[in-house]
Amino acid sequence: MSGFYDIAVQSIDGSPDLLGKLRGKVALAVNVASRCGLTPQYEGLEKLQQELQGQDFTIIGFPCNQFGAQEPGTEQQIVQFCQTTFDVTFPMSSKLEVNGSNRHPLYNFLTSPDTGVSGEITWNFEKFLIGRDGKVLKRYPPQTKPQDSAVMQDIADAL
Repeated sequence: MSGFYDIAVQSIDGSPDLLGKLRGKVALAVNVASRCGLTPQYEGLEKLQQELQGQDFTIIGFPCNQFGAQEPGTEQQIVQFCQTTFDVTFPMSSKLEVNGSNRHPLYNFLTSPDTGVSGEITWNFEKFLIGRDGKVLKRYPPQTKPQDSAVMQDIADAL
């Protein structure tokens, strides 16, 4: 496994290779939840998606139910919530775990000191900026808003 885009991740619609088809894009990878105090960040994430998708940029959402059981729904319920509440169009994975013994290999990669930025995921909406080459460029804590000036500058630099 050489990079982010090489990791097998199932799409929320059941397709087996969510990341492979996004290869070559700059991405902001975010573990998301529908019932979190930070859930309104979906609005800012979708705004970034709309503004920058023409520059080979994408948001990728990774639903996770590990923090306060704030993503309890099925994949279909998650899609319905995201589309009807925030008009989300960016790609999303099926639900996965970001910490612990069942941590998805993607999050092993993102949090490895060798390939990512080390440390446990602390809460929903933690963000990782991924370069076109599949390498982790930056990590942002959950409270960092998608339009934060540092995030926007880092994305601009990566594009």
